[in-house]
Amino acid sequence: MLFRKIVLLSLITPLFSQQAADKPAAKPEEKKAPSATSTPPKTMDGKVTIDGKAVEYTATAGKLVIKRDDGTPRASVFHVAYKKKGPDDPNRPVTFAFNGGPGSSAVWLHIGALGPKIIDLSGDGTAPVTAPTKLKNNDFSILDVTDLVFIDPVSTGYSRADSSAKPQEFHGVEEDVESVGEFIRSWVTENKRWSSPKFLLGESYGGVRAAGLVAHLQSRFGMSMNGVVMLSTLMDFQTLSPGNGNDLPYAIFLPTYATVAHYHGIIKGDRDELVKKARAFAMGRYYTALLKGNEVTPAESAALAKEMSALIGIPAETIMRRRLRIDPTYFRGALLQDQGKVLGRFDARVAWADTDSDNVEPDYDPSYSLAYGAFATAMMDYLSRDLQFTEDHPYEILTGKVHPWNWNARNGFVNLTGRMATALRDNPKLRVLVQCGYTDLATPADGMMHSTRQLLDLPAELRKNIEYTWYEGGHMFYLNPPDLKKMRADLVNFISPKAD
Repeated sequence: MLFRKIVLLSLITPLFSQQAADKPAAKPEEKKAPSATSTPPKTMDGKVTIDGKAVEYTATAGKLVIKRDDGTPRASVFHVAYKKKGPDDPNRPVTFAFNGGPGSSAVWLHIGALGPKIIDLSGDGTAPVTAPTKLKNNDFSILDVTDLVFIDPVSTGYSRADSSAKPQEFHGVEEDVESVGEFIRSWVTENKRWSSPKFLLGESYGGVRAAGLVAHLQSRFGMSMNGVVMLSTLMDFQTLSPGNGNDLPYAIFLPTYATVAHYHGIIKGDRDELVKKARAFAMGRYYTALLKGNEVTPAESAALAKEMSALIGIPAETIMRRRLRIDPTYFRGALLQDQGKVLGRFDARVAWADTDSDNVEPDYDPSYSLAYGAFATAMMDYLSRDLQFTEDHPYEILTGKVHPWNWNARNGFVNLTGRMATALRDNPKLRVLVQCGYTDLATPADGMMHSTRQLLDLPAELRKNIEYTWYEGGHMFYLNPPDLKKMRADLVNFISPKAD
């Protein structure tokens, strides 16, 4: 599946050494997974200034053991929890946050946006970073209004399957929802937070996880969420997988192409009006033409290509040659090709030098290159120096060890929209906040807009429970300081109690 191919940094190819002909190959010693009960938690006190006020907190880094029905351990789930100091308040919210991948730890949300310590990047989040990166106090954390629990799913971060379990038991759509759901249930029980307002916040594939979790927690444990935040995400993989038989993504990506072309000065005029026009074109004449396939006449194709070129900045001749179908990887390499630059997939504001001028399709993502090393260095320093939590095996920032992932799609696309609809139906007070970056070419906003429009059985009065907010950056829009400030304001408004 395309999403798996382009999200992961790489998959590791094992190397095999040749054995001497007269010497039998030595049987490699089998390494057992560590016990799920190893490494005691670490706790520290801290203080951060948020919105001009000092907030004292306790941070706990540790592993929670999730168990089988017979009480034996299955896995240890690493997490970092932040609790505001003060008298016990049963009305104090708690937010469970996680990233995606599949195969990503929660490092991006943890030290990029929400936690009391944040990575110190210069500028607007598009410039190369000078190593080593440091952390600073996060003036825009939401710890003043909600406790925070950052979850690393099994095989990411320091989370591992127990020696008695197979890692594959956790690597799949359903397996992931079940194990993270068990973690949340266990944490809520151990910390006596059943009466607290509870929120889920998932980025990228984490939004898929959140859509599954909100329904699972309700049906399995009777744990109703107060809100779900879907950050730079999707619910239906059909919106991301262009190819023969699936033309929907070409229309889904087109409004984002227009936004990116405007950002880089290829298309002029009012950005919001341009996006509105691109969206109407994408869901109207353009999508109709895609559905017609080879029955589109040359005259129709030429007219559509000209109109499309005026929206997204790719020459009409190129659009016609590609049969009106511009996929996101090609767009990233083609838009600024005459300048010798390629665009970032996670954030198309980032435009760095092309390293293979003979190939229009870029061989790297500069927006990922910008972030990965910076976050990895800062997170490892924070874990070891501040939280004083270390282990012998690596902290997996983003790993391919979760693959092959069990998509359980039954000859189709993974689609969690039905579960979100069920959660809203069974909990009419549930609210959903969808956060979208204008220059996100990983999970374009129109994918979620399409999915929420397809909640056909959702009663009209519940549709207002889903709201959208927009940001100038890309997938990790919070790396742009004005977006981080706006993100805090939007989340505080979303989490704060609402009058009935």
